[in-house]
Amino acid sequence: MTSYDSRPSGDSGYTPLEEELVRAMHGFAGAADVPRFDTDRVVRRSRRKRATAMAGGAAAVLLAIGGGTALATSVTRGPEPLNATSAATTGDRNHTTVLLGLPGGHSAPIRLAGNDETLAKAALAKGGLKIGFVKAACDGKPGSVIAVSPHAPTVVHKGDTVTVTLCAG
Repeated sequence: MTSYDSRPSGDSGYTPLEEELVRAMHGFAGAADVPRFDTDRVVRRSRRKRATAMAGGAAAVLLAIGGGTALATSVTRGPEPLNATSAATTGDRNHTTVLLGLPGGHSAPIRLAGNDETLAKAALAKGGLKIGFVKAACDGKPGSVIAVSPHAPTVVHKGDTVTVTLCAG
């Protein structure tokens, strides 16, 4: 056996195995292709990613603004139905919704389905409307709103009279 320390006494100072390995590495290094980068393509891709990110950010801002606007208009709407099943039993939801005319040609819905007389009166009075109540026989909860007149899509304005029909039981 030979030790790892011993070296042959030739011209190169390497063993035949070491010489073969060095030749193989030189051959591999000379044959390897140089990597190429398509810089124009990389730049286009990064610009596209940046534009997509900016569009996504803009969409998020618009959603936040739209959500704030929806929140602000929901405050002026008045009470929502307390009992969603009563709206379903009374038929079309528009029959229990009053469209209150606002400045600038806009309108805000006041949904009264399922509310009692006190809540309906408060919601309509907040919009400056005059209120009249009538009772009608129905299968729903006694005292709950089952219809309004005029109802959506008719727009009413401050000072107009709205007739609210309550369930007599």
